[in-house]
Amino acid sequence: MRQNQKKAGTAADYKHIILPVDFYDLNANDHDKLESVFGKFPRRDIAYTIGESGCTVLLGKVNFDALKTTIAEAKKDIISDALSILLDSIVREIDAIKSYGLRAGKRVYVGYNQERKVKGRKQKEINRSQYYYAQGNGFSDENTVLPEEYENRIICGDSAEILKNLPDNCIDLVFTSPPYNFGLDYESDRDDARRWENYFNKLFGIFDECIRVLKYGGRIIVNIQPLFSDYIPSHHVISSYFMSRKMIWKGEILWEKNNYNCKYTAWGSWKSPSNPYLKYTWEFLEIFSKGTLKKQGVSKHADISADEFKKWVVSKWSIAPERNMKKFNHPAMFPQELATRVLKLFSFSNDVVLDPFNGVGTTTLCAQMTGRRYLGIDISKEYCKKAQKRVDEADMDCR
Repeated sequence: MRQNQKKAGTAADYKHIILPVDFYDLNANDHDKLESVFGKFPRRDIAYTIGESGCTVLLGKVNFDALKTTIAEAKKDIISDALSILLDSIVREIDAIKSYGLRAGKRVYVGYNQERKVKGRKQKEINRSQYYYAQGNGFSDENTVLPEEYENRIICGDSAEILKNLPDNCIDLVFTSPPYNFGLDYESDRDDARRWENYFNKLFGIFDECIRVLKYGGRIIVNIQPLFSDYIPSHHVISSYFMSRKMIWKGEILWEKNNYNCKYTAWGSWKSPSNPYLKYTWEFLEIFSKGTLKKQGVSKHADISADEFKKWVVSKWSIAPERNMKKFNHPAMFPQELATRVLKLFSFSNDVVLDPFNGVGTTTLCAQMTGRRYLGIDISKEYCKKAQKRVDEADMDCR
């Protein structure tokens, strides 16, 4: 048996390629040429053995272009047909390997997918997991149960007051869209439009209660559109507030409404860079977690399919806007598809879902239809009646 003579590693250091060749078809010159080819590369990178059972190439890492060039040069010399076929086979078989890493110009075939060792990794992971803005949050990790009288209820009233009756850490998911009463005829919340400062103060008071009642590991997801006509980046304002309250920013989803808002004809400075008016065809979903990014749940209660999961974790969702706003006499509804995706991606079945601005009840309807428990609160009696009717009708359809 012949092999190149430089010091070798262990078998685990290499990927093995076995090539058929008759040892006795190679003459002494062929063996010398083969050793010369492999001798141009470090033994720890690539080596070979050859015997009566064939040729085994031991592949660790190699500059493949350099190897091809070396073999091409070797074939220009006088060699046997058997060696020529063997050298061609080596190039072909190595090129057929599609899984490898790249390091310093070399294809790495062994250990390329192993995690790189980092000094003090465990402590660094602990430090990183604390999220500098969420340190010292003081959240308790002891979750409680939602009182029975609030389970699967739609309540008419002020969320800021009603939520005070709930115990800490009893809600799994808050999904809501604060009322867009600015520039819209949203009668029930007209007082909010007096001043922006007043609006955000009232909104943040309700969000404080949402944070308090949210379970450790629970999520708050806010559907919000920048108030572009007033040049207020409301999604940033709200996100900054949650971060100031030690909530962990989990991510952001862009809800593309498919050019819905492009029907508006305001252009600002027409054909001029003076002050062009930007058009938004999307809204944002800002996602925050309480205390930890990992939510506890029973695996069998995860009701999202593999296809849904792969599609929905891509954080741009193209969903047409709600088409039935006139039917429900509500100016700013989000579609059922949006709420359903949020509930299935960020909560388990039988979890408790809260919408403190429930409106005509899309959140509570989707919670009921996906096997979640719910609590919806809105200040409008008209909207609460419509929300209750929707869940009642859905319940009847399921029977």
